[in-house]
Amino acid sequence: MRTRVKICGITRIEDALAAADAGADAIGFVFDERSPRYIEPQQAHAIVLAMPPFIGVVGLFVDAPEEQLRQILTSVPLGLLQFHGREAPDQCRRYGRPYIKAVHMRDGTEPAQALRLYGDAAGYVFDTYSPDEAGGSGRRFDWRWLPQGIGRRLILAGGLTPENVAEAIREVRPFAVDVSSGVERSKGIKDAGRIEAFMRSVAGV
Repeated sequence: MRTRVKICGITRIEDALAAADAGADAIGFVFDERSPRYIEPQQAHAIVLAMPPFIGVVGLFVDAPEEQLRQILTSVPLGLLQFHGREAPDQCRRYGRPYIKAVHMRDGTEPAQALRLYGDAAGYVFDTYSPDEAGGSGRRFDWRWLPQGIGRRLILAGGLTPENVAEAIREVRPFAVDVSSGVERSKGIKDAGRIEAFMRSVAGV
């Protein structure tokens, strides 16, 4: 089975097109103003208009107020919502769109609880816990902490790079991988060469 790829933290049209040209399945926008990868909705809208067909568009939110999130949905055609904060299950379900839920992994995390609470999620993004950032920390967690039996809903994130993603896929066998800092020149600015290298590593497994 081919491993799907999402390039997250897109802020520029050229980076989104580089992701599409390299074969990424989806791009992600971060709508959290505290993040260095935050994107204004109007810029996200412009990027979506520039994208070729069949590329998924994901919006990442961190405990966003409902009014703010609904305003973004009126201007940016998001196909999938990604909740990266402490959103309750009913908060994730109320927008009439499929969603994925982040599970922040550290020693002592019990992912089975999240799987029960968010049982209708389209997928689970297993990412490295950070006290300072909701995602994009560039650090990996111990993949042995991952629960078994998730199948097509397992999305692996956290410290993935062109250099280690093949190892991650061989060991974890995720349905998809989610990368941000691992393909950047600086926070919010992607590197087309690293995106291409990442995609080659994924395809080579």
